[in-house]
Amino acid sequence: MGVSVFFSIRDSENADYVVETNAFFAPFEFYENRQIVGVDIEIVNRVAEKMNKKIQVKNVEFDVIIDNVEAGRIADAGAAGLTITPAREEKVNFTIPYYNSVQYVIFNKNMPPSLRDDHVVWEALEGATLGSQIGSTGYLFTEDEIENGVLAGTGTKIKGIDSHQLAADAINAHIVDFAIADELAAKFIVEKNPELEALPLYYSGATREEDYPVEESYAIAVNKSRTELLEAFNEVLAEMLTENDEGQTEIDKLVLKYMGLLDE
Repeated sequence: MGVSVFFSIRDSENADYVVETNAFFAPFEFYENRQIVGVDIEIVNRVAEKMNKKIQVKNVEFDVIIDNVEAGRIADAGAAGLTITPAREEKVNFTIPYYNSVQYVIFNKNMPPSLRDDHVVWEALEGATLGSQIGSTGYLFTEDEIENGVLAGTGTKIKGIDSHQLAADAINAHIVDFAIADELAAKFIVEKNPELEALPLYYSGATREEDYPVEESYAIAVNKSRTELLEAFNEVLAEMLTENDEGQTEIDKLVLKYMGLLDE
């Protein structure tokens, strides 16, 4: 069988399904040699092979994916490190979760926020200008804390930026003080930017030992009428989440591969 997944910036009459992504979220989707690669693309490719269908992957703005999948006219599914939230579940069906992530704070090593051992709590960001990718879970979490949480009334501001990388770049450009990003994106960014560092973001508990992380689970979003596509994704993910004798899943290996950490 030939390649089942193809990439285009134009609509294609030859596609059985269209999956939208935002290719600026390594290691899940990013450009390499002018092609979109990553963990999510590997998942989509496996689904295309299982169904013997042609799936077109389209790169779009992150914050339109859920609405496009809900409408179902130009997208059947979305694969972009999407977090399951109640608001999104009203619009789309989600597959079984395939990765758990923690939100991270990215900062310049010379101007760190106040730390509680090996993590940062929301209160340490009071009065700062925070950058985060528009529509991302980090943006939504931060917005909620500023409007309704511990950062309400503290003068803390949020600035929506087009990608996690640009949010991190805005730190050194003195546009924002800190950036909020998903764990792997943050680690990927700081690995390539020695002046930056990243630590997990936590909610404050009654004591330091009771602090707990800002967590989320990733899944694929599928239009509610595409039941056969949802079933195929779930079958593939169940296979890829099966642990080997070392307790490692295929998803784990792909994350390491696209982070450049897999031992050959």
